[in-house]
Amino acid sequence: MPMSLTSDPAVVAPATGHAPKSLPQHVAIVMDGNGRWAERRGKPRNYGHRMGASAVRATVEHCLRRGIPHLTLFAFSSENWARPAGEVSALMGLFLKALDREVGQLDQHGVRLDFIGDADAFSEPLRERMRHAVELTRQNTAIRVNVAVNYGGRWDLAAACRRLAERAVRGELDPASIDISAVAAEVALADQPEPDLFIRSGGDQRISNFLLWQLAYTELVFTETLWPDFGAADLEHAFSEYAARERRFGLTGEQVRRAAQGAP
Repeated sequence: MPMSLTSDPAVVAPATGHAPKSLPQHVAIVMDGNGRWAERRGKPRNYGHRMGASAVRATVEHCLRRGIPHLTLFAFSSENWARPAGEVSALMGLFLKALDREVGQLDQHGVRLDFIGDADAFSEPLRERMRHAVELTRQNTAIRVNVAVNYGGRWDLAAACRRLAERAVRGELDPASIDISAVAAEVALADQPEPDLFIRSGGDQRISNFLLWQLAYTELVFTETLWPDFGAADLEHAFSEYAARERRFGLTGEQVRRAAQGAP
């Protein structure tokens, strides 16, 4: 999942402050369709993964322009290990090269890079590059880009429950006190707002074990566009769909409208 930005920071200078209320503060994306994109062109699937870099670049740049504070990209799921060994190996190689090549540019553009998922399955050189990228960009504030690698929503929830159980065994936590807030504090992205908008490219309409807890009230948008062809226009279409929706969070539409008007 290579990542790169234009070399001129002014081209992607972010808006100041948070995104307008009509825009999501946190966008989560399943980047699907690289392999099919390549196969339709008579190319190996790995070619599609390489070409998907342009869509990552366009997405990060456009979110910077629009002042989106948080972006989470699903790069490699815990289930992707079951893919052909050659494809998995190529993906790991692309990821390693991208970290070597692109982290400096991400840092230059004010991107804070984080990773979520079980990194234990990766090689030590890759884990070291990931740690370096996180540390180098830790103080950046233009946009926070979370890359989900070897991540699964069920893994995330199981890990959160295990940590809570360990605290209870040590006597640090009363099991009776474990509630929604306690679990929410342990899952990935706990220090960030939950995604407002979920986008999946490639035509499939499912979330594929991605951020199961965090997407509880997220607006879902699906597009037929395969990931290498995904760009600013696709993002703007998703933003428009998001802006047109009424987010009720379990309330009635009337309650939401009255609250927006400041009525009791």
